[in-house]
Amino acid sequence: MAEGSETADGATRRQHEANRKLKYISLAVLVLQNASLILSIRYVRTLPGDRFFATSAVVMAEVLKVTTCLLIILVQKRGNVKEMVVFLYESIVVQYRDTLKLAVPSLIYTLQNNLQYIAISNLPAATFQVTYQLKILTTALFSVLMLRKTLSRLQWLSLLLLFTGVAIVQVQQEGKKESVSDSSNQKYTVGLIAVVISCLSSGFAGVYFEKILKGSAASVWMRNVQLGVFGMALGVLGLWWKDGAAIAEQGFFFGYTSMVWSVIFNQAFGGLLVAVVVKYADNILKGFATSFSIIISTVTSVYLFGFQVDLLFSVGAALVIGAVYMYSLPKQGSPSSSSSSSPPQLSGENFLPKSVLVN
Repeated sequence: MAEGSETADGATRRQHEANRKLKYISLAVLVLQNASLILSIRYVRTLPGDRFFATSAVVMAEVLKVTTCLLIILVQKRGNVKEMVVFLYESIVVQYRDTLKLAVPSLIYTLQNNLQYIAISNLPAATFQVTYQLKILTTALFSVLMLRKTLSRLQWLSLLLLFTGVAIVQVQQEGKKESVSDSSNQKYTVGLIAVVISCLSSGFAGVYFEKILKGSAASVWMRNVQLGVFGMALGVLGLWWKDGAAIAEQGFFFGYTSMVWSVIFNQAFGGLLVAVVVKYADNILKGFATSFSIIISTVTSVYLFGFQVDLLFSVGAALVIGAVYMYSLPKQGSPSSSSSSSPPQLSGENFLPKSVLVN
């Protein structure tokens, strides 16, 4: 009995050690995905020369994401194409009412993805990263209004600090321009409006997504195929409306470089990767990841884009980082916070994120 007990204790310790390593790996993945996507989009959108169409990049990311999910479903069906087709037909066509429920969040996510390209093209990467944390505030408010969730006093305080920090950063950024070669083409107000609308849409769509999918038995992969069907269709409509004439003349892949493709792959597969690893990360770890990614974005922006960090920006960013961490802390007597710091597309990352950040 004693030997068996020691063996069980050893297995438990090994499992605990493995879980701890997975948490650190999860933290690293979350930080890299959060920071690298914003920085890479900012980089390719400020390079001189031909500029790719953001609308085409959004469509391509959806195509790659849906293709990946279909391949995963095919693997789950042991390579049986007929069984997979029947499964897709029943899930998408037969249960059409369930599928149609995803039209609204898919429309908003498609709009959000395009808005994020606009925002990052016109805002310094660090400013975008800080301001985009307003999605925590909008998600919390929509969760309270639509899902009747309750927030702790600490969470309400963190939301107040978050808003204050973002406001300080905006005051600091007023009238300042980032030292990049095409800064004359950047419109700070346009970028700010884009990121604010993106935060509002992220909060609403995420909570709406959570509300309609509660109790659903569909797999995460199937849900993202359903979202992707609408996302591709709506993305193509947006592409035709905004850049149709230019794309007809210059081509769908105009301006694409290896760096642009890396951004698209990051956008498509980064969310899938985060969804896989995030189950090993609790809310506190995700809060740390967001904080670290803000710091990395800021430091990298100094070297890549000549971004200037002064005392006012530092204070605002520090308030936001502290607020993100405070909001991620669990309620007293509860193992997890009452509402997540990101939308259900990102809410615990149970449903694969459609937007740039994950977070």
